[in-house]
Amino acid sequence: MDRTRIPRRALAGIAGLLAGVAAGTVVAGAAVAHRAATGALEAQIEATHLPPLLTTPGEQVELRYDIYCLGGEDDPEGTPACDADGTVFVRAGNSGPFREVPLSLDAAAPEGRYVARVPEAIAGSPSGFSYYTVLRSATSGASLNLPAGGAAAPQRSLRLERSVDVQLGAHRFGATRVADSRVAEAAWGDGPDDVGLEQGRNLTPIGGSTFDVEQGGTVTVLDEANKRLLRWRPDAPEPVRVPLGSDGALADMALAADGTVYLLESASTPGASPLVRIFGADGAAKGTVEVAERTASQIRMGPRGPFVLQHPSGQWMPIADAGSPLAVQTQRQGGRAGRPLPGGGEVVLLRRGAEIRAALVGAGGVRRSWRISSETPLAEVQLAEPLGNRLLLVARVYTDDEDEFLVLLLDQSGIVRRFAVEAADWAETAPLARFRLAGSSVYQLGSSPAGLFVDRFDLEVK
Repeated sequence: MDRTRIPRRALAGIAGLLAGVAAGTVVAGAAVAHRAATGALEAQIEATHLPPLLTTPGEQVELRYDIYCLGGEDDPEGTPACDADGTVFVRAGNSGPFREVPLSLDAAAPEGRYVARVPEAIAGSPSGFSYYTVLRSATSGASLNLPAGGAAAPQRSLRLERSVDVQLGAHRFGATRVADSRVAEAAWGDGPDDVGLEQGRNLTPIGGSTFDVEQGGTVTVLDEANKRLLRWRPDAPEPVRVPLGSDGALADMALAADGTVYLLESASTPGASPLVRIFGADGAAKGTVEVAERTASQIRMGPRGPFVLQHPSGQWMPIADAGSPLAVQTQRQGGRAGRPLPGGGEVVLLRRGAEIRAALVGAGGVRRSWRISSETPLAEVQLAEPLGNRLLLVARVYTDDEDEFLVLLLDQSGIVRRFAVEAADWAETAPLARFRLAGSSVYQLGSSPAGLFVDRFDLEVK
């Protein structure tokens, strides 16, 4: 089997779920985990939870948590489950008092599974519902809030009243579209115009971990191995090199309109959270921001600055406001389920099985929504962006032997454009960094044994 094919693809799909709270992030639903420690070597409690970000009329809504205890100094590995309890605080809409619903052990589920059914009067609210959960370990006394912001930034679930139903059927592999233009290309290596290549932990090469595209078409690739940016301007065959004072770690990137570069580094020192490094358009270092939670998977620009998809809360949290870095507590209190868009509003995603739910959300609630189902398995959602009143969505489709990316342009009547592109992911990147939308074109970051490239696919829409 080709090494770029499924067992790695299946793992990528699972990792990509983290972005679906996104968008998404990716990511398209998120299994989130949280650990609360009473001390560096003391017992801890951990839980996983899949937030029901988008629900449909008549759907029974249950909140499920798998709760685990981790041991202290004498038992570092801990036990798979623990004596725990918890309370869900839930309310209709996004304001007003919360109602307490106790968690109960689900005897029919695997050990450590706790569940709370959202009351129908709340789950059926046209404005959706919001909630947070306090979990406690009777074994150690440890407790935690999920999400971390608690009542100040609860998780939110929105109700889809009039979604557009999109049936994809069975995907036909091998009928991929040829790019309209190859706008950037570089060989692997250490030369002035090359992109560095490193060996990953699982022997999979890593190189050119992310990219972004300006509205004018300038493409910027993070060459993390050589600690620099490579910037291709339209119609320029060779890139401009911009040295960076980064640590060379695998990272995701977002570019602000003024050229400021935000790098979300995946690596962090033990006991510390990942960092967002800030650089000017010329590569000059402008500072760092420590993210609020212990892991993060994606960074994108919002209306006043970058947002990072953080875990265990599975929420998008602001990192800076108008250029000013934000403290950890401010990040947590600003957490939200949807990814804030630069022009206002949010995009919310949920992937469950072979269905993707997507919504464009404004101040008054859901403006447009889609339910996309497929006979071929779906993995991560790489991109979900509004294009006027439409939605551009890119998701991976796969079987045990092959995979491709499916590009969908959706409007209120269904599919406007649909085509597939080759996976072209010989080298690893940041999990949700392979596609961008600029103007009315989709850009793909791809790779082969020969090198890295960025291809442009024009959508041909007005």
